[in-house]
Amino acid sequence: MNILFVHQNFAGQFKFLAPALVAQGHRVRALAIAGAGADGVETIKYTPRRGTTPNVHPWAADIETKIIRGEACAAEASRLKSEGYRPDIIVGHPGWGEMLFLRDVWPQVPQLHFLEFYYASNSDVGFDPEFTDEDWRSRARVRAKNANGLLNLEQMDAAYSPTAWQRSSFPSFVHSRVEVIHDGIDTDALTPSPSVSLSLGRDGLELRPGMKVVTFVNRNLEPYRGYHSFMRALPEMQRLAPDAFFVLVGGDSVSYGAKAPDGKTWKQIFLDEVGGRIDPSRVAFVGSVPYHIFKALMQISAAHVYLTYPFVLSWSMLEAMSCGAPVIGSATPPVQEVIQHGHNGLLVDFFDYQGLAETVCDVLNNPHRYVDMREKARQTIIDGYDLNRICLPRQIDMIKRMAV
Repeated sequence: MNILFVHQNFAGQFKFLAPALVAQGHRVRALAIAGAGADGVETIKYTPRRGTTPNVHPWAADIETKIIRGEACAAEASRLKSEGYRPDIIVGHPGWGEMLFLRDVWPQVPQLHFLEFYYASNSDVGFDPEFTDEDWRSRARVRAKNANGLLNLEQMDAAYSPTAWQRSSFPSFVHSRVEVIHDGIDTDALTPSPSVSLSLGRDGLELRPGMKVVTFVNRNLEPYRGYHSFMRALPEMQRLAPDAFFVLVGGDSVSYGAKAPDGKTWKQIFLDEVGGRIDPSRVAFVGSVPYHIFKALMQISAAHVYLTYPFVLSWSMLEAMSCGAPVIGSATPPVQEVIQHGHNGLLVDFFDYQGLAETVCDVLNNPHRYVDMREKARQTIIDGYDLNRICLPRQIDMIKRMAV
């Protein structure tokens, strides 16, 4: 088959799927603005031809940006068509606008969409009172943000979504066309390892399994992923576990939600808030790290904290569970879809800083109580989210059923 992937930062969520299709002998191409690509996939780059209109209505800026990207992607697709190329199926992430006009280039080619999140109907907006603007205009802006999503829902033939909760966020009229299939976790590579060690380069400190190491991982340290809740719990965590070491992974920019005010970073704002009440010598902000370092941290972690607004589920939580790390997660969807409290992890209220500290430190100070929980965490990922045995076969089966 000729299979065309579309993702503005390819390979993105298709980093396993695209090479797997190549390995099966299919001819795989991708359209993208940027990205590292994938083995065996010819990635064709396109460039938007203009920027957003100055002084455009702020609620219209988002859809204009997506139309600009959609036009650039469709123009490149049209060039491929003029050279005789026709895909048997298009598989893409519609979130940035790239998919908007591909139906106009190839009207008969089926489209399989990866549906990640639909904003207006979800409780991420208004979830955190500290960062909620009650003015109706803020809600209207979010409603307008779904214009691109609605246009894409109209033209997709089928889709898959990583969790049942993420699928439920989309309008009910598309649910029958959306399967729940996670991107997949490589449980063969992400395993517990009692012999792993990691040097942070701080005074010769070497971290190993069995040490009281607390981990917190975000792409960027920001409120959407509970960074402020973690930091506000940190003084009490240090008091209850004075010999623990805390490692925070994440950059200083923003992936989700609003930018920090006054040109600051969310990292610094909440570090300043608790700065006089913590021992900084037992806290390491390591920024963004290579994947092998992240993996080692999950294998070492004695307590991994994952907090999130009701929003897209991060791979990192499932990867931590696959490594056998004890996960303390927020009692928010879709975390609750994966973690059963006391069975394969622990759940705490997103805003209960004292409760978070006490739960983390109970895991640190009584590791024998949680051996079975760690084993069940890994088994949960093997049984429901395994890349090669469950997720990839289901994704590939959808493609083969749909292709013309």
